[in-house]
Amino acid sequence: MRVLLVGGGGREHALALGLAGDPAVEALFAAPGNPGIAAVAELREVTPTDPAAVAALAVEVAADLVVIGPEAPLVAGVADAVRAKGIAVFGPSAEAARLEGSKTFAKDVMTAAGVPTARAYTCEDAAAVAHALDEFGAPYVVKDDGLAAGKGVVVTDDRAAAERHAAECGRVVIEEYLSGPEVSLFVVTDGEAAVPLLPAQDFKRVGDGDTGPNTGGMGAYAPLPWAPPNLVDDVMRDVVHPTLAELRRRGTPFAGLLYVGLAITPSGPRVIEFNARFGDPETQVVLALLETPLGGLLHAAATGTLGAHPPLRWRDGAAVTVVVAADGYPAGPRTGDVITGADRAGIIHAGTRRDADGTLRSAGGRVLCGTATGPDLAAARDAAYELVRDVELAGSHHRTDIAAAAVDGRITIPG
Repeated sequence: MRVLLVGGGGREHALALGLAGDPAVEALFAAPGNPGIAAVAELREVTPTDPAAVAALAVEVAADLVVIGPEAPLVAGVADAVRAKGIAVFGPSAEAARLEGSKTFAKDVMTAAGVPTARAYTCEDAAAVAHALDEFGAPYVVKDDGLAAGKGVVVTDDRAAAERHAAECGRVVIEEYLSGPEVSLFVVTDGEAAVPLLPAQDFKRVGDGDTGPNTGGMGAYAPLPWAPPNLVDDVMRDVVHPTLAELRRRGTPFAGLLYVGLAITPSGPRVIEFNARFGDPETQVVLALLETPLGGLLHAAATGTLGAHPPLRWRDGAAVTVVVAADGYPAGPRTGDVITGADRAGIIHAGTRRDADGTLRSAGGRVLCGTATGPDLAAARDAAYELVRDVELAGSHHRTDIAAAAVDGRITIPG
């Protein structure tokens, strides 16, 4: 199988490692890729959000499967253009990707499907914003209605900050706050059949103790030792299958990766958000534990044969990833700094570039992450931080508490 992977971040590096480890994948191409991905794939230049260009590249490399990593190409219709060439693609249509591209659309689907989620209002002016904030009270949850690379959500007790974010976004969804620990559940689907991966937890705030602004994610771990034993079954029954059925009813079946962001509230799991692709950095830990060949799994979803795919196999133990961010991230990350200690197993590249002379430099806010496995969560955590400690990048920062509460048994289910 010849595979073209679209994207160039940490999620795509993790996907590339998984695809390269599948014996059925005989050739792996990545566009545009990054220096880490270059070690396992042939890089090609392309604008990921240009449907015609990606489709043409898929034809050029004779791809049997195209895997689309980021959300922006999906919303732009890249999957549709590739499918129009008769090539299997892992990723939903532009219409189905509106689950991530529009918070309002996602809420409409959830309401129609009876999915448990927070009450919400879509607001486009100051009066509507004020009414919604009055009704729900603090903490205020204000979400940019469109794509925002994981940084369009403000959760704050500061009314002025909530109003300011709403004004900056223009069109927002304001919803009631959902209390309880958060969970990310990835579901591979061909539109009918659906296969859950291991639940994971990520860390959105930039600082220890969940302080500071939201980011694209500063770390993650899996599995979740504190999660209710029936969590995945309940979410598949109450959230995933009703959502897929509603999208089929609308004539826009969803095939690809359905990301379900959950809060485990006193009333049970509630959906915070849907995404239309693998999450970053949760992908790094989930795929590190997946023993089933990745290429075959994604190809089954892309070709409507997922129902016949064998049950997934998982490695024992746990995985932890710790993100190393550039100086100034998330507000204004500095780029161009030299990185050393990053060219080894366990380091996932996200925002990096390589000079002609081989020098590795930072090229984004989340620069790389240390991803490690271990026989238990404590061992995996220690190994991930050992990887991070050996990376040198001027002014960089990382959280020191990734998975700490889970290791110490300090996470409890409310109620």
